[in-house]
Amino acid sequence: MAGTLYLCATPIGNLEDVTLRVLRVLREVDLIVAEDTRHTEALLRRYGIPPKFGPSLYEGAERERVPLILAELEAGKDVALVADAGTPLISDPGYPLVRACVEAGIRVVPVPGPAAFLAALVASGLPTDSFVFLGMLPRKRGHRREVLEGLIGEDRTCVMYESPHRLRETLGMMAELYPHRPLVLARELTKAHEEFLRGTVTEVLAEVERREAIKGEVVLVLGGDGGGGRIPDEELLRDFYELLLSRGRDPRGALR
Repeated sequence: MAGTLYLCATPIGNLEDVTLRVLRVLREVDLIVAEDTRHTEALLRRYGIPPKFGPSLYEGAERERVPLILAELEAGKDVALVADAGTPLISDPGYPLVRACVEAGIRVVPVPGPAAFLAALVASGLPTDSFVFLGMLPRKRGHRREVLEGLIGEDRTCVMYESPHRLRETLGMMAELYPHRPLVLARELTKAHEEFLRGTVTEVLAEVERREAIKGEVVLVLGGDGGGGRIPDEELLRDFYELLLSRGRDPRGALR
């Protein structure tokens, strides 16, 4: 009989943010598949759980490692998948493994817990009844700007991850596109230096530019457009349509 794959959410900073169920599963499974065993080992050591690591599963290694992990599951071993922080598969490796398990008829069990984007969203003070999660913004400037342009006219709250190294550039793009929309920058969530910067896009950008550096993982929570970011002038609207076409958008997508 095949084993079970458990998707175990781990703390995003504070090691106290782990559920009793996650700790029990980590003790009981045959193998723990981690993104980086050094991160996971600190959690296991804190709670006295013996390390029993299988193949690491990090970005770039999934094609090679998934068959190895799948073979362990098919041999009857129970496996816990953990990311370095938060919920597996949320801007982290793991999707090919879950997909392979589903196709092979292997049981997949979520063991819920922390996720940085949800922590930032619920504490942002912005609407939470309907939202869009964009994951990590693209590294390439052109692709990133295309994603941000797509948020013009978006009425829902938008949540995204960004690297502190690209933060100023990204906020500059946002300030060009929708300077007056509300924005919350959350960083170092659950850690000693947890911080929320709130204001308009322009105000948050100004605060970031006043600082030497922004450190730690960053979550951006952008308020919905609410109509304020739409371009009402017909000539400007036509110019923007032509701009989108020149950047490779198909006519239907650009018109929308």
